[in-house]
Amino acid sequence: MDRSKGEDRYADVFWLENLELNRLLGGKTMTETMWRCDQVRAGRLYNRMMFDTREEAVQFMQRMQQMEPDQMFSIEAIEARQVWN
Repeated sequence: MDRSKGEDRYADVFWLENLELNRLLGGKTMTETMWRCDQVRAGRLYNRMMFDTREEAVQFMQRMQQMEPDQMFSIEAIEARQVWN
């Protein structure tokens, strides 16, 4: 049984909201390395998200590419101290 396009969109939005809620509530224990995922559209930074693990960043990138294929993504490891003072 195939889900309708509306149900797919709802599932994607729900997944993204849960990801952000987890981040706001502290999520997992912070490590020394964080993963920055930049979304670029038409050569300009469109959105920047920070993740605790590379796997989370890759999963986010893959889901977003399905919803918005015209965006380019890059994932980069950065030191947590560059983000949090």
